[in-house]
Amino acid sequence: MSLWGGRFDAPMSDITRSYTADHSDRRLLEVDVRGSIAHVIMLGKTGIIDPGEAEALAGGLRSILDEVDRFEFRDSDEDVHTAVERRLGELVGEVAGRLHTGRSRNDQVALDLRLYLVETAAQRIAQLHQLATTLADLAERHAETVIPAYTHLQQAQTTTLGNHLLAYAWMMMRSADRFGDLGARVGVSPLGAGAAAGSSLPIDRLMTAETLGLAVMPNSMDAVASRDFVSEHVFCCAQAMVELSRLGEEVVLWSSKEFGWARLSDEVSTGSSALPHKRNPDVAELLRGRSAGVVGDLTSILALQKGLPLAYNRDLQEDKRIVFHADDTLGASLDATVALIQGIELSPPVPGAETTMLDLAEALVGRGVPFREAHQIVGRVVRGVEDEGRSLEEVNVEDLVAIDSRFVSDDLMLLDPASSVERRLSEGAGNPRSVRDQVSEIRRILGR
Repeated sequence: MSLWGGRFDAPMSDITRSYTADHSDRRLLEVDVRGSIAHVIMLGKTGIIDPGEAEALAGGLRSILDEVDRFEFRDSDEDVHTAVERRLGELVGEVAGRLHTGRSRNDQVALDLRLYLVETAAQRIAQLHQLATTLADLAERHAETVIPAYTHLQQAQTTTLGNHLLAYAWMMMRSADRFGDLGARVGVSPLGAGAAAGSSLPIDRLMTAETLGLAVMPNSMDAVASRDFVSEHVFCCAQAMVELSRLGEEVVLWSSKEFGWARLSDEVSTGSSALPHKRNPDVAELLRGRSAGVVGDLTSILALQKGLPLAYNRDLQEDKRIVFHADDTLGASLDATVALIQGIELSPPVPGAETTMLDLAEALVGRGVPFREAHQIVGRVVRGVEDEGRSLEEVNVEDLVAIDSRFVSDDLMLLDPASSVERRLSEGAGNPRSVRDQVSEIRRILGR
């Protein structure tokens, strides 16, 4: 079935039909029907069509809603809109021909996509919050587990594993906020814009929008031609996937023998077809790999729009393939990451004394030494120990005083990584109290 063709003498070729057909929009069936119900209610209330016919159409559409899980598409259905109107005709007869009154597929598909993304954004928010909760729970269990914080993948300062995990929890919270911020821009109705420039019929755009819980887009051409809301959704997916990829990379490192921080459960590990001893972090690796595809989706959706004149162009048909791929990938990846984190055992080794060198410098700062000078002094301590082939754990007070007389014997206690963490005073610095406070704040936000 086609919704057009009156001005053509010959049918579309099979090659053209195959190339232009897009079955990816079939997942929009439910929102398409909901939008159509709002549309026919408006047509009936404004008297554009007979109220009885409007009720018959609405009844048929509600029957289709009941069939969503078992709806049968046909190869001849050009798109989801065609399929709905074809099925509606089977249910209510010729009156189905009035469904498209005052409407175009251009404003219809833009509405469908907006309704769909409003719903899927809510699902992603829930998943991101679940992952943040999972990370916060694990962080609480490791509030006192001392680890090195890394810069340039070199041990830098002492912190806690709980603080490290909470960094990712806060990333997930921000990603959820981004999806939430989309609502005001996605949740607007293009319905009534028609093909590009509205309708001569006395349609009531506000009525349909309010029925759907949406605001109204003020410009008809913008309504059908713009996909910035799709770009935003794909960006939110891409940013979240990048964050999952970073977490995946850390899990890969932590589970290596060289790091020795983590062991993955059997449920989230794979083996090797050749090496019997292997326990591979494939889920974490796929988070890295699949993030690349979603980053590509962001490039694709932006490039798709860059050269389009107003108003609607068929290029925009491709937006659905892009956003569906990005959104599906993120949804599956979030579920997999929750399972990954729930199936990990963490037991990192205590960091070395080198992670306390800033503490040693700040002790001198507390005695009035300018920080730049203190930095140089402690650097000489490190170099001297290294030149002698010793570790920093072997430093004694004589070593310190030989470099600078302002060192005192109590400074040796500063070289203990566990006490170093406890000395962190700045908010969010990662001491056990800060970790527990952050966990409580995340739970408070999510509870709200």
